[in-house]
Amino acid sequence: MPASRKAPDGPAVTAIGLRKSYGTRTVLDGIDLTIPAGTVFALLGPNGAGKTTTVEILSTLAGADGGRAQIAGHDLATDPDGVRSAIGVTGQFAALDDLLTAEENLRLMADLLHLPRSRGRARVRELLARFDIAEAAGRRTATFSGGMRRRLDLAMTLVGDPQVIFLDEPTTGLDPRSRRTMWDIVRDLVARGTTVFLTTQYLEEADQLADRIAVLDGGRIVAEGTPDELKARIPGSHVRLRLTDPQGYARACTAFPEASRDEEDLALRIAGGAGLDALRGVIARLDAAGVPAADFSVHTPDLDDVFFALTGSGSGSDTALRPFAAEETPR
Repeated sequence: MPASRKAPDGPAVTAIGLRKSYGTRTVLDGIDLTIPAGTVFALLGPNGAGKTTTVEILSTLAGADGGRAQIAGHDLATDPDGVRSAIGVTGQFAALDDLLTAEENLRLMADLLHLPRSRGRARVRELLARFDIAEAAGRRTATFSGGMRRRLDLAMTLVGDPQVIFLDEPTTGLDPRSRRTMWDIVRDLVARGTTVFLTTQYLEEADQLADRIAVLDGGRIVAEGTPDELKARIPGSHVRLRLTDPQGYARACTAFPEASRDEEDLALRIAGGAGLDALRGVIARLDAAGVPAADFSVHTPDLDDVFFALTGSGSGSDTALRPFAAEETPR
């Protein structure tokens, strides 16, 4: 890959009052965005919230009805060619020619970008190696697995070494190993100074990758912040305490009269903070009551809680964003 680039002064992406409607349906109702260079920004929201529309507008694939934006210092309205020269876009579906080999797809992209022949061929070799598809360079992409197709698609996006990359649901449908590979690639890109604008169906993906997250609902940004800042807005931190015997459970209930009780499992749910001071307080009260605990665990709200609390999407969109099932979460 090219050497690390120096992050430019000012944000990589700014948008003020972006609006977009289709007929009588308002998709974007005046959204504002500021994305620092060399970071990952994740846009979350239920299906139909306008995530893809936002990407299409910022990448010049669709026009806005109102507002203004700058990408890598280029004005979206007055310098769309400058925007296109600074960005790369990977959509929800791999944009590959299945009749061509992996190498031919990359060479085609280099030619479309008018790279000098020697530079283009060197870039192709570099990307084939970087994305671990060099051994399959001579195979038609129709024979590629889903993970290989997504890697090649992203490699094609990087042929021109863009400053800003839009990744619209880049890991949907991938197996856990392929998804983890894509995560590593995104982290490497950002470490080298690239800015990544990510939309995703996977809450865990945003939690793992994003420096900042915005939640889009009803055409508006309803919350924005770091993953930890968003989680801190949602109540629900608690300590779960499981006791060893009924006598200990009874004493614990007396020591923590405010706790929620689970008599079947001999467990208590003690609401409150999940920091060290809160834990010390729980342990001190257990010691004072002479109660031995079998185990205890700390629970804090996750992005799943944040999403449903902020969007109020309990019906019709409960599959729009979802955490990984335990058995599929990459480690």
